Amino acid sequence: MNEERRTFMKKAGLGLMAGFGAAAIASSPLFERVAASAWAAAPKRPGTRWGMVIDTRRCREGCSACVDACRLSHNVPTFSDPRRRVEWIHREEGRALLGSACATQKLLPALCNHCEEPSCVRSCPTDSIFRRRDGIVAVDYHRCIGCRSCMLGCPYGEVSFNWSDPRPAITEPTPDYPTRQQGVVEKCNFCSDRLKRGLQPSCSSRCPEGAMTFGDLNDPDSAVRRLLASSDSMRRKPELGTEPKVYYII
Repeated sequence: MNEERRTFMKKAGLGLMAGFGAAAIASSPLFERVAASAWAAAPKRPGTRWGMVIDTRRCREGCSACVDACRLSHNVPTFSDPRRRVEWIHREEGRALLGSACATQKLLPALCNHCEEPSCVRSCPTDSIFRRRDGIVAVDYHRCIGCRSCMLGCPYGEVSFNWSDPRPAITEPTPDYPTRQQGVVEKCNFCSDRLKRGLQPSCSSRCPEGAMTFGDLNDPDSAVRRLLASSDSMRRKPELGTEPKVYYII
């Protein structure tokens, strides 16, 4: 067995282990309440560190503006078969998303958490899913071999796989973002393509209630830091040590 194949098998094995471990505690009721005072601590990494705060109190029941905006701006396919569903952002009942500490039964936005310690990245044998210096967890569609180790490694279920050619299922194609192909994974990328143009993510910029706030977690004067400094918040499954960068104010 050559060194390249040995490395592949080792990382794939770690991905399977991570997936089984995540499945074992997927229903864990342990969730973290992040106190506002926690933001007095120094940032973990230097430079920009993108994150998002979702104020669940402002989420309007029945609204899907964030989901619709994301699908349109990133050519996310719409399959009628739920087994082939591809999602960058979706809506999930509050208690199912955040546990019993979340009293609301409203459907809340759920997306990739762009974790500080992403288990999907550790699981990928080809480094096609990787963490950028600014904290965004991105996917190189050209390197992806479709092994789905990242899907097993993600404890949040926020990585989708293209079981079919997605292009025929794109209802309103846009030239602003490349289409994918059958056999690769995809997920939210915090609209890194829009950030390069000085724009906010599609979901937060199109939210009619202003419930989604995006910004630099390392900037004490940013809107996300001000929100986190003034309100207690929660993250999804923080007991796993992945350190999600999507926060929910409940």
